Amino acid sequence: MSDDLAERVNALPGWVKEMGIVILTATAEEVTCEWEVLEKHHQGYGIVHGGVHCGVVETLASIGAAAVAQPRGQNVVGVENNTSFIRAVRSGKLRGLAKPVTRGRTSQLWEVWIRDEKEQLVAQGRVRLLCVDKDRALG
Repeated sequence: MSDDLAERVNALPGWVKEMGIVILTATAEEVTCEWEVLEKHHQGYGIVHGGVHCGVVETLASIGAAAVAQPRGQNVVGVENNTSFIRAVRSGKLRGLAKPVTRGRTSQLWEVWIRDEKEQLVAQGRVRLLCVDKDRALG
């Protein structure tokens, strides 16, 4: 397995692809992405929906945590997502950056920052993830 999971994640179907998010880097040290804000990202007032920010925060943290856990024979599941919305955005390109706070054997904590083209902070979040052995059933 490559140290950078970006290509594998970008090839998967699902939410990331549907939202037009492109994962730029995906390692145990950091995960980055970018996307162009489109109407599908908006809520009723014409600004990016908070759920989009929460989804990006959760996605980047999960990818980074998986990069740590998978070589140890573990999967990760998010157990807490705390995302703050700092600045409203209507258009343009957004970039996300995730970095680990802790990468423990049983849990991990990742921080994520979303910034606009002017490098202004748009949203910031923290995700705690549980590390689960691959042979353990989830749910």
